[in-house]
Amino acid sequence: MKTWLIVVIVVVVVVLVALAALLAARRNRAVRKQEQAREHLHEAQVRSAQAEREQALAEEQAARARRERAEVEERAARAEAEARDRVGRAEEHRASAEELRAKAEKLAPDLTGDRRQAAAGEYRQEAAERPQPEPFEHRQPDAYEDRQPEGGATPQR
Repeated sequence: MKTWLIVVIVVVVVVLVALAALLAARRNRAVRKQEQAREHLHEAQVRSAQAEREQALAEEQAARARRERAEVEERAARAEAEARDRVGRAEEHRASAEELRAKAEKLAPDLTGDRRQAAAGEYRQEAAERPQPEPFEHRQPDAYEDRQPEGGATPQR
């Protein structure tokens, strides 16, 4: 066989092998891209489900906070209304007491002035007779020492 024919056959075979390798590489690249696309889709689905769960939890937490705020506001409104009622009743009692004091003063003018001064004096005397708590700086520092375990938080055995 002639040498040039052998060279042509070898060159054709090398070109065919190179074409086959190029086609195989393209096919592998396409398969890898499809596989990577599937992985991305799967990851997107997982993250989407996770985001939906997080959003549902956040909405539930916000609803709970709104509900608790409404309850607190309702309790505060009730407490304010009760306080206004108490103030009203106190004013009524004060007005009634003032009316009774005025009636008493009309009936016995000399009795009411003395009675107020006597009541104020009795209150001052009662306050002076009550036992006063010992000032903090005069207390003994070791008063509660026997109640604490020695050596820190764990008792010794």
